[in-house]
Amino acid sequence: MGDSGDRAGPPPEGPDSTADTALLAAAVDAWAAAIVANDAERIAAFMADEWVIVSESGITDRDTFLAFVTSGELTHSAMRAVTPPRIRVHGDTAVVTARITNTAHYGGRRFDADEWTTDVFVRRDGHWRCVLSHITPAAPPEGS
Repeated sequence: MGDSGDRAGPPPEGPDSTADTALLAAAVDAWAAAIVANDAERIAAFMADEWVIVSESGITDRDTFLAFVTSGELTHSAMRAVTPPRIRVHGDTAVVTARITNTAHYGGRRFDADEWTTDVFVRRDGHWRCVLSHITPAAPPEGS
């Protein structure tokens, strides 16, 4: 079942949703740029202290992830959105989902990924910070 999520749906909620959606879309782009720059300090600015990423290998916390970046053991040379982000704002919480391709290098090996990503953001002190990222490998196109 191939669903891109790019269909019309209910508009985001709340009076500032348009502004919030624009802020979140810009944050997602800037976060991707920070990841490709392999800049742990810039990457950290988008994460809440309790941030975790969930992948096929389990749960990795913020400090562990950033330590891999700082050490140079984990780097990214490319990150591109395949679909526009689907952004839904629910008060001070937002969910952003998109299909992303990226090229990472970990432990001296290159990894090319095509993934569905879901990021959960919370608004704190007027800023959106990600508390959870979840990645799922995208299914290959039918017939491949």
